[in-house]
Amino acid sequence: MTIPRGPHQHRLERNASPTLNLIGRPPAQTDPMPEEVPESVVDCGWGRLIFAHTFRDLDRLVEVMRQEKPGQRDIALYLHDPHVALSRAPQELFLDPSHTYRLWLSGYRPGRRRPKGYAIQRLRQEEEAVGAHGIYSRRGMVPPAPEFLYETRNSQTLTHLVAIDQNNGKVVGVVTGVDHQRAFNDPENGSSLWCLAVDPQASFPGIGESLVRTLAEHFQARGRAFMDLSVLHNNDQAIALYEKLGFRRIPAFALKTKSPINESLFIGPPPEDEAKLNIYAAILVKEARRRGIAVEVLDAEGGFFSLTAGGRSIVCRESLTELTSAIAMSRCDDKAVTRRLMVKNGLKVPAQAVADFGEGNKAFLEEHGRIVVKPARGEQGRGITVDVRDEETLERAIASARHHCETVLLEQFCEGQDLRIIVIGHEVVAAAVRCPAEVVGDGQHTIRELIEAQSRRRAAATGGESRIPMDAETERCVRSAGLSMEDVLPEGKVLPVRKTANLHTGGTIHDVTARLNPHLAEVAVKASRALDIPLVGFDFLVPDVEGEDYVIIEANERPGLANHEPAPTAERFIDLLFPHTRGGH
Repeated sequence: MTIPRGPHQHRLERNASPTLNLIGRPPAQTDPMPEEVPESVVDCGWGRLIFAHTFRDLDRLVEVMRQEKPGQRDIALYLHDPHVALSRAPQELFLDPSHTYRLWLSGYRPGRRRPKGYAIQRLRQEEEAVGAHGIYSRRGMVPPAPEFLYETRNSQTLTHLVAIDQNNGKVVGVVTGVDHQRAFNDPENGSSLWCLAVDPQASFPGIGESLVRTLAEHFQARGRAFMDLSVLHNNDQAIALYEKLGFRRIPAFALKTKSPINESLFIGPPPEDEAKLNIYAAILVKEARRRGIAVEVLDAEGGFFSLTAGGRSIVCRESLTELTSAIAMSRCDDKAVTRRLMVKNGLKVPAQAVADFGEGNKAFLEEHGRIVVKPARGEQGRGITVDVRDEETLERAIASARHHCETVLLEQFCEGQDLRIIVIGHEVVAAAVRCPAEVVGDGQHTIRELIEAQSRRRAAATGGESRIPMDAETERCVRSAGLSMEDVLPEGKVLPVRKTANLHTGGTIHDVTARLNPHLAEVAVKASRALDIPLVGFDFLVPDVEGEDYVIIEANERPGLANHEPAPTAERFIDLLFPHTRGGH
């Protein structure tokens, strides 16, 4: 951190190029704090923010960093001499590979775009604290406990802002600000932004920008001189946002402790082939490496890898392993066989028939009124048409399904929430409700443009695994609402654009593990035993996840475990394969 400067110096800092290479030019050295400024450490819930420039003794700073609590991530920012501090404990500390950015608040101007469909406010309610905690967990960040967020809601040092969906009251974004003046009477009158996170499934654009701007305006109103933040050097999307808002790089550095939480930051990049794995394979490989299990990527594009420990080696394709027999896999692969096994074991399933080339299809439709058409074999929602109500749509749906499998199934359409239950080792590990893709109107863009924008956001949030297809099924869903792709959707209007809730077609997933009725968990375990499969994802339709009523519609032998974070799916997966390593988490 730099000492206070004159206006001309501030102006130079603000106008500096965002890509300026600070190496080779004299850095702005931080002078020691005045003697009356005490050592400052602020508990932020995820760990402690240690203002390193308030420590006059590096040995004392290292001692404080050694007090990091398990499961937390401390950060010491604004180091005078990071190289010297590292030399005091090179086996315990590392230089954080993050850039520090600063926004000078004297020249900041509020943005013109106001939030639409959501509101930014200070965290006030316990349920908002729970929602914020959930977003941090889903984004893979160290989450402050809900109790901490709620108890510090009126803090003068910490400011927790949340973005609230005005349609349902849910938290869709969160950020925390730290007031340096309140923390240690900062002579530079500064502040900082921490832990900006947006729900990866939020359908509104600009939530992150609104949170940053609101926090900047909050500190500007308090008369603070600047707002700093720390961002990982390769987080290009976030850096682009900050630079657009006027943040500029400053030569400030941070230290962190070498812990399991920080491991990916100090062990170096993964091998090239491992970096090519999709998110479903990568989450499992990461957990295996954390436990000291050897990993060999066999085919990154296909998601194949081998895990070896204690003389035992197992080949996996994402969550499908050699422990799943060919018989069990074929039972899941053929939806008709899955259904017959469920019926045989007394489990509830929808009525079903095989599509023919005669009058049987029409008769099935007339009997049930609304049906689902799907290929007997396939995954990721390909070839499925939901809520078919007329003969013309039925014929098109059957033709579409036959592109994926010669045998096509007709199934009774059942109302209810799309519930995915993950069973590993015949124990329920996670449960989540899946929702079809939808867009929210802004009164300016066409439905086609909204779908394309939402698809880009879903792809960015899932590593490219989730997109809304611009296909005949999407157009059918839009037409069924009495609209066309070129219509402009009114501001705030929510439009479902898919009938199926598959994540690969833009659907979203919402954890309900804690709310799952025990009877539904028992049904899922019984179904896994009926298929004799060690790991499986069941698709249920239920009126209420807290009730007992259900039908089982599918079983997936290779469910995407990354979709269910923060549920411990990766940990339980490795437990199943290498039970002797359970002590590693």
